[in-house]
Amino acid sequence: MDQENRKRILVITYYWPPSGGAGVQRWLKFTKYLPEFGWDPIVFTPENPDFDLKDESLFNDVSDQIEVLKFPIWEPYKLFKRLSGNKPIKQGQILESGKRSIFKKMAVWIRGNLFVPDPRIFWVKPSVQYLESILQTNNIKHIITTGPPHSVHLIGKGLKLKNPSLTWVADFRDPWSQWDILKKMRISSFIWKRHLKLEESVLKMADSILATGPTAAQEFKDLGARRVHYITNGYDGDDERQSVKPVKGDKFVVSHLGMLSEDRNPEVLWEVLENLCGQPNFFEAFELHLTGILSPKVLDTIKEYPKVSNNLHLKESIPHAEVFKAYEESNLLVLLQTKAESATSQLPGKLFEYLSAKRPILALGARGNDISEILNSTKSGKSFGYDQSRELEQFISDEFSAWNTNRSNWEFVNIEKFERKNLTRELFTWLESI
Repeated sequence: MDQENRKRILVITYYWPPSGGAGVQRWLKFTKYLPEFGWDPIVFTPENPDFDLKDESLFNDVSDQIEVLKFPIWEPYKLFKRLSGNKPIKQGQILESGKRSIFKKMAVWIRGNLFVPDPRIFWVKPSVQYLESILQTNNIKHIITTGPPHSVHLIGKGLKLKNPSLTWVADFRDPWSQWDILKKMRISSFIWKRHLKLEESVLKMADSILATGPTAAQEFKDLGARRVHYITNGYDGDDERQSVKPVKGDKFVVSHLGMLSEDRNPEVLWEVLENLCGQPNFFEAFELHLTGILSPKVLDTIKEYPKVSNNLHLKESIPHAEVFKAYEESNLLVLLQTKAESATSQLPGKLFEYLSAKRPILALGARGNDISEILNSTKSGKSFGYDQSRELEQFISDEFSAWNTNRSNWEFVNIEKFERKNLTRELFTWLESI
């Protein structure tokens, strides 16, 4: 495409390499492929963010064709660490139930009531001031903000107020007021109204809202968003991977990769696996692999099932470049949706990499959710409710039998539509229409 016909777009994101985890993947991949469609991204991200999960390998996906601007941010997490005696707090564990220290109770209250919408709020005002000149000097007419953290959307709001002609897309990887995590932060009624007011202003001022799935898109419509579209997360065909053919191996490996928190503790799965270990040949062949941040409460629950615990293999978080080897070594991939009713709209990004690995998927979550629709349409696995122990046990037993006979029960059809380049093509077409 001729240079004069190319368009520049500003992408404002908190998560960017070396940040690891799921939050960084969506716009890392979109910006990787957008230049092929005539859009040149400029990424705006913190210079010194405070995240605890890092993955240097993701720098390999930062396209040479995009410009990355970094701007200092102040976050209050150092204060929290000082209050706790500098004890490390793993991602997602500060909200775990059970006995909490005075520090944890204080930290949850402060996080929920003093930093609205989140602790990155101090980055908003200086970022708006800095970006004003960037927009003008680079002739940028399109901006995208992606959250959480949802304070990033307030940067978009500030820029839109100063430049009404901008086309602003607010991308929500997770909900805001409907986010199950927010509802656990002991927020006062006054602060809750503040969240709702801020969310409403973003939904109504943004030129369009981008969601990650159909149910999430409908939720934003119900909240008053004037224009909503959804594009799911996906998998990148360029990522290093091994074989995609079923591998029998010596063990029947059931795997979960990613953070496993208390809210997604699949007690029914541990119970079913324990029962199956009492059947002929299963115990000797079975292994449970958990890779990533693991809640101590989840580990305590597994220890209540001696046969499962005996066959448990734990591994810390691994670089994204290594996850495909873990997929290859698995015979059944577990996908867990948070049990909270407000989480039913969430489509984990891991689902799509599971699809690309062409290994059977066992999902647990709300019945009839978006996950089950995708699994059914691609013929790649099955989703169960947390109360369907009998059906779950039969499913795993059938998969074990298929593994024993070196066959597959699944077809993995039409998964190409979730490939990152195809999704970026869809994004390009939609952006052109706004």
